[in-house]
Amino acid sequence: MHPVAVAQILGLIALANSMPVVGKNILGDRFVWPLDFGAVLGDGHRLFGASKTIRGVLLGVFGCLLVAPLIGVAGWIGLMTGALAMAGDLFSSFIKRRMNRPPSSQALGLDQIPESLFPLLACIGPLGLTPVDVLAGTVIFTVGELLLSRLLFRLHLRDRPY
Repeated sequence: MHPVAVAQILGLIALANSMPVVGKNILGDRFVWPLDFGAVLGDGHRLFGASKTIRGVLLGVFGCLLVAPLIGVAGWIGLMTGALAMAGDLFSSFIKRRMNRPPSSQALGLDQIPESLFPLLACIGPLGLTPVDVLAGTVIFTVGELLLSRLLFRLHLRDRPY
């Protein structure tokens, strides 16, 4: 097990996950452009949905780039982690739209696993993570995100309690 490396990556994933919410709370509706530019696929649903914005993705990715060196991780790993966490979130949104689920609806597991699994898998080589580290990190993120989300909702920092 590599608990320090897992904790560092989980911290970055949590940062990537929270930066769009922080951006929304600070900036409101300023600089909000839908990532899918409103594109509707043949199934009649948006590619990702209105809640996925260019601003949110950029904040998530570049927040990780800036914070990574502060927690002892190379900037490029922070950039990669943020980008893959956002890619996992977009993957989940894409699947939920195909399942006819509304934006910001909860899909237990689908909302947490790709967002944590993608960056953890990418860190196997650079940080020497093992399959056990990846599994543990994914479980910890899933449980932690569910618990933390409820707290953030109660503090009025999140719109919905997942």
